Amino acid sequence: MTCDRLVCANCAGPVSEGRCPVCRANRARLQQENPWSNISPAALIALLVALLTVALVVEHATA
Repeated sequence: MTCDRLVCANCAGPVSEGRCPVCRANRARLQQENPWSNISPAALIALLVALLTVALVVEHATA
């Protein structure tokens, strides 16, 4: 889970901005739990497309 869209119940600001100690603590906890949490969905899609392209090139080269 990313903290991009989470809203803090303490200060009502985005958790990603870290406006209050509660935001900063939750943002740090989320980043420690999952090393992939900083990657955006668009970057994951781009990575998937790149891997599929490499797979197709390798398959075409061996045929």
